[in-house]
Amino acid sequence: MATERKASVTWYGDLMSGEGTIESVTSGVLGPLEVDWANRAEDAQGKTSPEELIAAAHAACFAMALSHGLAQDGHAPERLETSATVTFVPGTGITKSALTVTGSVPGLDEDGFRKAAEDAKENCPVSSALKGNVELELDARLQ
Repeated sequence: MATERKASVTWYGDLMSGEGTIESVTSGVLGPLEVDWANRAEDAQGKTSPEELIAAAHAACFAMALSHGLAQDGHAPERLETSATVTFVPGTGITKSALTVTGSVPGLDEDGFRKAAEDAKENCPVSSALKGNVELELDARLQ
């Protein structure tokens, strides 16, 4: 069964001097969150950006896919610490999403973990949405 998720945003003004608010999301767990150009193209100053939200989505999606793949192979992880860093270049767009994962997985060696992580990077739904448009990187290691 397909699911749909929704986010609502209100924007005021032009791109460079305007500002917006992510008003709500389907689950109700986010919002209101402020967004503006300076926080997107320069240092974060207490507001979010589309790229930060994509990074959160990519890290969560990847961790879920990796935990499932490991469990399917008989190596359910005790813990996966995952982050994603999304690179935004003004005038170009999103150019890269770099995943980093450190795992505690009983009974699995480093090569097996890297192989499972690479499979999750290639096949999680967010990676699939980014693939072909954005460079995907992965750094995977066991604790």
